[in-house]
Amino acid sequence: MVHVSDAEALFAEHHRGLFRYLCRAVGQADVARDLTQEVFLRVTRGAVPARPEGSLGPWLFRIARNLALDYHRARLRRPTTSSVDDDNTRSASQDVDLAVKDAIAALPAVDRDVFLMRELAGLSYEEIARACELTPDAVRSRIHRVRLQLRDELAAPIATQRTIAMRRSGQKI
Repeated sequence: MVHVSDAEALFAEHHRGLFRYLCRAVGQADVARDLTQEVFLRVTRGAVPARPEGSLGPWLFRIARNLALDYHRARLRRPTTSSVDDDNTRSASQDVDLAVKDAIAALPAVDRDVFLMRELAGLSYEEIARACELTPDAVRSRIHRVRLQLRDELAAPIATQRTIAMRRSGQKI
C-alpha cells in the first residue's frame, strides 16, 4: 500500500499533466476528471514500483493510458447517441478546435498517446517510452510522424480560420 503522503506528493506533481493528457485522450473534461481520480485511487490501493531512475510519471501515465483505452473499449460496446452540431452556429475557431480533436482522435492509439504525453504532459522521450513500453527512438519517430500528419490534416482548417479572421479585421487577403 502507498503511504498517504506519498500519494499526495505524486498527486501534486502529476495530476495536471495526467488530466490534460486524459482530456485529449477521452475528449471530455468530466470523464478525464473521473479517470484522473481513478489513477490515484489505484495508486493508493497498490504498491508503488521501485524506480531506481527516479520518476514515477511513466508508471502513472501507463495507468492513465490503460484507463483511457478501457474507456474507449467500453464506449464501443455501448454506443451513445450523438447530438448533431449545427455548422452555422460554430465559429471558425471552434471549427479548428473540432478539427484538432477529430485529427487526434483518428490517430492510432499508441501514436495518440505518445503525442499527448509529450505535447500536453511534457514527458521526456524516455518517460514516454517506459509508459508505453517502447524504445526512446520509437517514441521520437512516432512523435515526428504524428506532427507531420497533424500538420497536413490541419492546414486547411487553420488556413480557413486565418482567412475569416483577416476578413473580419479588414485586412487584404
